[in-house]
Amino acid sequence: MSLDSTPIDRVISLGPGLAAIPERLLLAHAQGKVLFIVGAGVSLPALPDFRKLVLQVYSKLDPPVYEVINVIPPGVCNQWSPNLSNLRNDQKAEVNRFIRGDYDVVLGMLERRIDGKPAGKSSVRKTVASELRISGIGPGPMHRVLMRLADRGGAVTIVTTNFDLLLENAAKDLRPAVHSYALGGIPRPGSSDDFSGVLHIHGTLDPNPTRTSDLIVTDQDFGEFYLRRRVVSDFIYDAARLFHLVLIGYSANDPPMRYLLNAVAADGTRFSDLKERFTFVGNSAPDPIGLEDWKGRGITPIHYDSTNDHLALLDTLKRWADLSAINGKKNIVDAEVKRIVRTNRAAASDADRDLFDHLIRRSNLTERVQLSALASRKKADFGWLDAINAIIKENDGKRRV
Repeated sequence: MSLDSTPIDRVISLGPGLAAIPERLLLAHAQGKVLFIVGAGVSLPALPDFRKLVLQVYSKLDPPVYEVINVIPPGVCNQWSPNLSNLRNDQKAEVNRFIRGDYDVVLGMLERRIDGKPAGKSSVRKTVASELRISGIGPGPMHRVLMRLADRGGAVTIVTTNFDLLLENAAKDLRPAVHSYALGGIPRPGSSDDFSGVLHIHGTLDPNPTRTSDLIVTDQDFGEFYLRRRVVSDFIYDAARLFHLVLIGYSANDPPMRYLLNAVAADGTRFSDLKERFTFVGNSAPDPIGLEDWKGRGITPIHYDSTNDHLALLDTLKRWADLSAINGKKNIVDAEVKRIVRTNRAAASDADRDLFDHLIRRSNLTERVQLSALASRKKADFGWLDAINAIIKENDGKRRV
C-alpha cells in the first residue's frame, strides 16, 4: 500500500495469519481513544454463552421443556419443528422463542410463569447466578490481553456485558489497581483518568454467593435499563461520541448485541461526532453477506480465521498489545524495524512496508528520531528513510490544515 493511501483505506497486517486491522483504529488506540466492549465469547468455553445459559436454567427449573430445546441445533431460527405434544401452551410459546434465538425473552417468559412478578430472588435469577458461579475458573489469555489493550495511557478502561469477574482477576497484578463498577455505579464516560475500571453495564455477580446480584438477563430487564431508566443506553451514547467502540466476543444475533446496536444506531445520522464502531468477526472463510450485514447495522467488521478455537483472534490481540504505542514492548517494536529494513523497500512485501509506515506514523517526534536512528544503524536503504520523511511531511501538512 502506498504512502498516499487515505487513512480510511489503510489496513495493517500485524503478522502472517493475523487479522488485518484498519490503521485508523490502530492510530485511535495509540491516542487512547478506543474502548473495548466484551461479550460472552471471551469467556468461552469456561462459562456458558446466553444460549447455553438458558439451556442450563431450563434443565434445573423445567426438565420437560429442556428435553425439547436441548436437541434443537443452534441457529435454526424458524427452520425447526420440535415435538411439542407433551407441553402446555405457555411452554410451547417459550420453545418457539428459543428457536428464534430470543433468549432474553425466553428467560422473561419463564420467570413470569414460575415466579410471577420478577424479583432479585426469583428462582430464575438464583439459577442464573448459580450456573455462572463456577469455582476454580480463572482468567484466560484473552482476558489478560484485553486488559493490556484496555490501557488508554494512564487509565485502564474496559466495558463488558458479562457477569463474571474474570477481567478483574486478570488485572489483579496491574498497578494502580483496576476497580470494578456495575450498572448505576459506573462512572460517566469522559477523557479524564476518572473514567476507568472494569465496567459491567449489564450487572455483575456479587462475590458473596448469599447476596442477590442485579443482572440484566430478561427482556423486561433490557427494557428497564435501556428504555425506561436509560442507564445503559445513555452510557453507550456518551461513550460512542468519545471513543471508537470495539466489540469482541459477540455474534450478530446475540440479544445484548441487538440492544447495544439499537442504542447507537439512531444517533449515527444525527450526531457528526459519533465515532466509528468495529467488531471482530470470526469465520473459517470470509462471509461477504455476513460482513455486509454488520456494515448495514453501522459496525465496521474485522474478519479473522475462526478455526483452531479462534486462535487467530487471540494472536492478533496479543500482537497488537505487544506493538501498542501505549504499553507495548519496545524490544519487539525495535526488532520489527530491524527485520523489515534488512530488505530494500522496493523488494519488501506490502505488509512489511505498511507496518513500517504505521510504526512511524503513530510515533511522536522523539520516537521517530529513535526509529530513524535504529534504521540508519541497520544500514536501511534510502527507500525506508525517504518513507520516514514523507510521513513527517504528511503529518506536518495535516497540522497546518
